[in-house]
Amino acid sequence: MSKTIAIFGFGPGLGLGTARRFGREGFRVAVIGRDADRARAHVATLEREGIGADAFTADLSVETELGRAVEEITARFGRIDVALHGAAADMSIRSASTLSVDAEALRAPLELKLYSPIWMTRALAPAMIERGEGTLLFSSGLSESHLQPYLANVGVILGAQRQHVRQLDAELRGTGVYAGLLNIGALIQGSLAQVAVDEHPELIPPGLEITRIGNDELGDHYWRLYTERDNVELDVGFTN
Repeated sequence: MSKTIAIFGFGPGLGLGTARRFGREGFRVAVIGRDADRARAHVATLEREGIGADAFTADLSVETELGRAVEEITARFGRIDVALHGAAADMSIRSASTLSVDAEALRAPLELKLYSPIWMTRALAPAMIERGEGTLLFSSGLSESHLQPYLANVGVILGAQRQHVRQLDAELRGTGVYAGLLNIGALIQGSLAQVAVDEHPELIPPGLEITRIGNDELGDHYWRLYTERDNVELDVGFTN
């Protein structure tokens, strides 16, 4: 039976690149997004490339909706073998500086990069542990380790997310379940963030150059994490 990868927060960048890489290896793809039309469009793209996929709609900042999506995917495909949480907040939520960070500035990244990955883990890990196999993958950035004041609010949350995944990795050892985190210090080609930056260059501080990375390359990195399972983290790209 073919394995299933569920990509939570599927987009044209990271999500599509990862779906293609796993799809080439025979995986079926569950496309989870907030916009039903976009999710169906991504499924159509994958199916044209010979990859089996289905669309599921959920607002990942709402725990009950994420849980419902897990139930629907399980009913459709039988089980989820690999889950990737790739949702990210819009570029417009960035902080102007560290001193400007307040509770509201933390809300969106907190919901999408900490609460939501934890909800996904809680929804999927018990069944994976019970059967002795499974993979939980997460996406993060490098603003926590390579400090960028204009991403101060995001960096605070990514630090907490990184700690959560590290602790998760430690507790899952010996269960057959793997947790891996890809820290992306680059602008993903084809992503909504890349489109936003190209249309509104004022989103990036003057003089700052951001490395760009292709979505297929990210898919290869996630495949490496999945197959090698030798490190909990992998850093790619770098922001100066």
